[in-house]
Parts: sequence; C-alpha cells; structure tokens
Amino acid sequence: MRFKLLVALVDDHLTEAVTETAREAGATGCTVLTNARGEGLKKKKTFLGLTLETQRDMVLLLVEEHRARSILEAVGDAGEFDATPGTGIAFQVDVEDAVGVAHQVERIASTLETEDL
Repeated sequence: MRFKLLVALVDDHLTEAVTETAREAGATGCTVLTNARGEGLKKKKTFLGLTLETQRDMVLLLVEEHRARSILEAVGDAGEFDATPGTGIAFQVDVEDAVGVAHQVERIASTLETEDL
C-alpha cells in the first residue's frame, strides 16, 4: 500500500474543523503541531513588537494515495484556504516508506475493497 503525507498549515480556530473533515473524507488519524509560524506574501503586522497574526497549527495526515486528493480538497474547503487569503495552505508529498501503520493498513484495505465493489 502506498501513502501520501498531507501537510496543512491552519489558523488555530479552524484546526478542529479541518481534522474532523479529514476524518470524514477518509483519513484514519492525524498529528497536530501547535504554535507554527510562517509568512506569506505580506509581511506580518506588529504593534509594539508584538505580532498581530493569528496562531497556526500544522496538521500532518498520512493517508492512502487513492484517497489523498479528495482528503486534500476537503481539508482546503474546511480551512477556507482558497476562499479567504492568508488562512493557510495544504499540500501533499509522496511517502517512500512507512512503519507503524500495519493496523491502519488492514482497516484501509478492507474499506478500499468495499468501495471498489
């Protein structure tokens, strides 16, 4: 079984919506790293040296490759990435190999067989 790593950088108030949507779209779990920082096209606004930008979270999802695109699109919609500039981004990366996912492979394989019917 082949996997993709989906990485989403999300405004922290949308993290829960993104993770729930990803699960509904077929993701079997995720890892959330808090306090991510970044800079887009425009420089961050500051006031007396304090950043006025909202907090970001990094959501990592290891997903089966056939489901990756639909999960990525669902995450983008939930995170409002295309609707509202500056809310975040998501992208996918090929995964060459992974360990520690045997229990998930069994579950994913059975659901993929059901969907193919």
